[in-house]
Amino acid sequence: MRKRLPSLDSEWIDRSSTVSFQFEGRTINGYEGDTITAALLASGEGVLGRSFKYHRPRSSVSLANHDINVLVQTEDRTNIRADVEVITNGGSYRPVNVFFTLKHDLVGFMQRLKKFLPVGFYYKTFYRPKVLFPFWERLIRALAGLGAVNLAARPDRLLTTHAHTDVLVVGGGATGMAAALSAAQNGAQVVLAEENPHLGGSLHYQNFSDRDTRRDLAKLVEAVISNPSIKVMIGAEACGYYCDAFVPLVSARGVCKVRAKAVVFATGVFEQLGVFGNNDTPGVMLVSGAQRLIARYAVKPFERAVLLVANDDGYTAALDFARVGIDVVALVDMRPGPTDPSLLKELNNLDVSVYFGAAIYEVTHRDAHVVSVEICPISDVGKLDRGRATVLAADGVAVGVGYVPAGNLLYQAGAKFEYDENLQQLVPTKIPTGLFAAGRLTGVYEASKKVLDGKGAGVQAAAHALGKSIEDARRPARSDVPYSHPYPIFEHREGWNFVDLDEDLTLADLRGAIDQGFDNIELLKRFSTIGMGPSQGKLSNMLAIRILAEARGLNIDSVGSTTARPLFHPVPIKALSGKRFRPSRKSPLHEFHAQLGAHFLEHERWHQPAFFGDAADETQCVVAEVSAIRSTAGMFDLSSLEKIEVFGPDAADLLDRSLSASIYDLAPGELRYSLILDTLGVVISDALVSHLLKGRYYLTAAPGAFDKLFDELQRRTVAWNLDVDVVNLTDHLGAIYLAGPYAEQLLAPLISIPVDNSNCPRRSVRECLVKGEPAFLLCSDFIGERCFELHMGHRALNVFAQSIFFAGGGDKLRPVGLMAQEVLRLESGSFIVGRDTDGMTNPFEMNIDNLVFEREAEYIGKRSLKILRQRVTRQLIGFSTVVDGSATKIDAANLVISAGEIKGRITRVAKSPTLDRIIGYAFVDSDVLDCGDTFMVRTSCGESVTLTRSSLPFYTSCDQEVSIAGCLSTVATGGGAV
Repeated sequence: MRKRLPSLDSEWIDRSSTVSFQFEGRTINGYEGDTITAALLASGEGVLGRSFKYHRPRSSVSLANHDINVLVQTEDRTNIRADVEVITNGGSYRPVNVFFTLKHDLVGFMQRLKKFLPVGFYYKTFYRPKVLFPFWERLIRALAGLGAVNLAARPDRLLTTHAHTDVLVVGGGATGMAAALSAAQNGAQVVLAEENPHLGGSLHYQNFSDRDTRRDLAKLVEAVISNPSIKVMIGAEACGYYCDAFVPLVSARGVCKVRAKAVVFATGVFEQLGVFGNNDTPGVMLVSGAQRLIARYAVKPFERAVLLVANDDGYTAALDFARVGIDVVALVDMRPGPTDPSLLKELNNLDVSVYFGAAIYEVTHRDAHVVSVEICPISDVGKLDRGRATVLAADGVAVGVGYVPAGNLLYQAGAKFEYDENLQQLVPTKIPTGLFAAGRLTGVYEASKKVLDGKGAGVQAAAHALGKSIEDARRPARSDVPYSHPYPIFEHREGWNFVDLDEDLTLADLRGAIDQGFDNIELLKRFSTIGMGPSQGKLSNMLAIRILAEARGLNIDSVGSTTARPLFHPVPIKALSGKRFRPSRKSPLHEFHAQLGAHFLEHERWHQPAFFGDAADETQCVVAEVSAIRSTAGMFDLSSLEKIEVFGPDAADLLDRSLSASIYDLAPGELRYSLILDTLGVVISDALVSHLLKGRYYLTAAPGAFDKLFDELQRRTVAWNLDVDVVNLTDHLGAIYLAGPYAEQLLAPLISIPVDNSNCPRRSVRECLVKGEPAFLLCSDFIGERCFELHMGHRALNVFAQSIFFAGGGDKLRPVGLMAQEVLRLESGSFIVGRDTDGMTNPFEMNIDNLVFEREAEYIGKRSLKILRQRVTRQLIGFSTVVDGSATKIDAANLVISAGEIKGRITRVAKSPTLDRIIGYAFVDSDVLDCGDTFMVRTSCGESVTLTRSSLPFYTSCDQEVSIAGCLSTVATGGGAV
């Protein structure tokens, strides 16, 4: 840590705790509280990132979440803002958008292609010939971009909370703290949100060497923290403003949705980067960025510095730099002179050269480090007199040419801004009722006035929130001297003068866009993409407005500004998603499965076994489970099935009118698979209907379909005024199935009735006793093997599972998980409504016409089916192919392509160990199938694979011929799959 300064009173680091982490494979040491950028700079690292488009070397600019020059990623996270990300012991980081290493980026040659890549080139270059566009698209996306997303990373959901308060204050600087205190003292409950890990704002780094400032800050912070009416939220970013004073605060803990009666915005300003040659070179920083690095992390940003400034804040920064041992080579003031002459005197006492009415033409660099700075007098707007240039040796440049208000939230709230020519800044002039702005955001810059302005805003906010009437609070007038230069933008002979560091946009790019007719600020933004990067234009939007105003000869108000939309800061998807509130359910056999070595996954709100065995041998475990069903016996947990009992005088009437299958001819002891349709003939669910006794029926359905089925039956009972009860038995009964050649042999000793084929034929239901406990026995052949389903109470199910599993001795019976069940149901030709179908699928498209009974009785959807039978334009079919390199890449949702057009999609695919083939289902347009039994599918990696249509089922070992409908049974619709 060779650039670490001696201990400072202002620092945020804990020097007693050392933290080590990896960066590009190198071990970097820092202190607890360091950010990644601070630790890297302290260790002597210079190049910390590569730019988006040209892959130019970059380093930190603002050190305040205002730019993305330094983005890193880990195995599980990407696009981490290293300027504000606190280091963790043992962490491992690598830069984004880099090919090989930061210092040796293999794509650095993109800088040489600059003249071939003008602004908007992608709109006009690669669209012809059409056939090559996919190639260019992939190439551009690979060369220009940010971080890579690890699709295998474990999802992490953060908690979403809610808060209600009288006054919300956004911004924890001097102004915000003063507003919070005065609002609390006037009887309001206050939430104070600060995005940094400490309160204080600019007081932490501006004048950080002044003891009086440090003392005043400590007193203010203590007063806020000790006030019981103020809830301080540290590290909480206000990411947007929504109607009715609704402001979401995003932190590492998640999103807190705050509703307030009044809101005070004390968000301050963003310092702006001047536009000059090579202004993106590592070592060129904002003045405030260098101050943050020194004051917060005690890191020296450079040894010999040149400052380019346009306000007195630059003078105080130069004095601070000198006090920590930085050699201030020169201060270049774009103005004729400072507002406060005493500051100039102090600099003269330190032998600092001061240049008035001048600016930087370019920074010369070697090996991506600043080596010299060329200074020239300003001759006209945006022009420099290079005939009187001065070249100074330096290794760093601090730029502070002005500020723009951090007014994004106010814009979103509907506030109007106008340009103050005296201040050279946009300031809010019309603010909606209940909202208040204070501090530098409104043009109040002097330290004492900022506190006074915050107090006044706090009083006004409290009065509005509590419904009190007060006299106008004492609010100071905005500053009357300019803190920003009206045009800190200068041409460069090679064009490397960047306006937007996010998008690698130069002055020439913007002028080129304006010359092409994109001379409206909104059009300029969209064509050039300025301000559309992850930083949302915090350092570039005002520069673009000034450039457009100068080019068109307009004032700033006439040009206007771009629309500000949420989100103000980038927010992780995991924070937006929040914790799920839906319940997560477990089978009554959950502990039993865990004892057998199950690996669980969440499926349709149920924790179910995915497979059993060693996680490192997942594929082999699944194959073994499938083989057990085919060769010996397997046991699968069906408890997630939704179970409904329908009984009463009108039970048969309800079901007959609701289902596609006839119920009146279903005899007691029989079961039948059927569909439930809506009035348009669309399949909304399926169900296995078992006739127990006259007027008593038992239905099972897939977990995902249950809500629709149960709700529909209840609704129709009321609508049709039927004397029938519909009861949900899902939580009362568990279920398993036994299948395979030895299933009957294992079950027979434990059940009260004979289970041979003559007593329990397929598609039959029996009430019986299992180990002395009542149960339903459903017999089917839906996976191509004779199958016994047992539905019984939870305790009895556990007793039975223990008995039959250990009675099987382990050599004949094997537990089966969802992944094997998926393969089994594919082999048997079974469909799953809602997974193999979509929200517009009808029975004819599923090729299950035999489930649409031609009967006189009316049932929901019957009339629509008569029309739909004549309008089948696609079919859900089975396909198979040999197992080879290309076929193994086929996945669900891959598209069917014919003559360059999309003609369908894959719904499910798997490798069948029984058949040693790739099998699956696909929706394919009828015109493709009319041309033959083969069709083409494009995989996710762009390869084309030819598939062959196959008749269903793919496999059955039943004695009698089995139709698709015969194989469609309970688990076919409800067993689930990964």
